[in-house]
Amino acid sequence: MTARDLRRDALHNQQELLRAATHAFHREGLRVPMATIAADAGVGIGTLYRHFATREELLSHLTHRSFEQVLANVEAAEREGATPAERIALFIDAAIRQRNELVLPLHGGPPVTDPETADLRDQIHQRVQRIIDQGIADKTLRPDTTHDDIIAFGALVTQPRPTDPDWDTTCRRLVTIYLRGIRLDA
Repeated sequence: MTARDLRRDALHNQQELLRAATHAFHREGLRVPMATIAADAGVGIGTLYRHFATREELLSHLTHRSFEQVLANVEAAEREGATPAERIALFIDAAIRQRNELVLPLHGGPPVTDPETADLRDQIHQRVQRIIDQGIADKTLRPDTTHDDIIAFGALVTQPRPTDPDWDTTCRRLVTIYLRGIRLDA
């Protein structure tokens, strides 16, 4: 069923369920009771199961949605960044801002099993590698830098956590230090 097919209240319920599920998974882990998610969303358990028949379906949806957002982030970084290092910084900064909204394997989310989600993940890796390759070609990034390096570092500094403005400042400082380490022109 598409969003267009859902009644207005059903769409609202679905959005609340996704918000509540994301926060509950970050707070209590992947085994959080479905009843807790429904209660956090302010709906009955039946409403949750009408939208997502199983925990796995809900987690798969959240993971897919998160990879869609990360792909949008790398696309925006490619458009807006003037240099490869700036594109990487923009990409990671977007994840810092969204850290509490993403359910990803490197953030404690489930492994990717859905082929469409795996395709999104692969597109992200390819685009990040393309940015790196541009930096290697223009001799602004170390030639041994890989997309795995950027993804792993980004995952470390974007772990979900309660709102803490000082932590965001620390993460951004760590990104600056990290980028100095992979740059050849710094």
